Amino acid sequence: MKILLSALLFGIWLFPVLMAQEPDYSSPAASEQSRFEAQLRQDTAALRFLLADELTYFHSNGLAETKNDFIQSVGSGKIRYTTLTRTGETQQRAYGNTTLITGIVIAKGTINGKEFDISLRYTSVYRKQRKGWKLVAWQSTKV
Repeated sequence: MKILLSALLFGIWLFPVLMAQEPDYSSPAASEQSRFEAQLRQDTAALRFLLADELTYFHSNGLAETKNDFIQSVGSGKIRYTTLTRTGETQQRAYGNTTLITGIVIAKGTINGKEFDISLRYTSVYRKQRKGWKLVAWQSTKV
């Protein structure tokens, strides 16, 4: 009986781990989409894969964060995204192992418990690394 109960509890613990999606970082566009989805889910494990260790993340309010800062903000709920919707087309420009993506996104959520609903023009910079395309820089401006 103890073995059966232990196996059941282990299965309950393991199920979410097995069902978790590994982020797609096979291209800059796939990495960007996976990152947006991870932010919405507050999936810090996926963000660790998708963000470069040297990330600089500049929010539209002037806040500058490192990779660890950003993951902490998302994981703790300090910043919670409920919607990240691109409007119009994004543009990509590739320069060897680096790609710039520009576009407009509508971001909704809360920061420090206060709601936000803003349109952002953004530039994201992705660099191809050993394990795929990772975000190295983000800059956004309210529009």
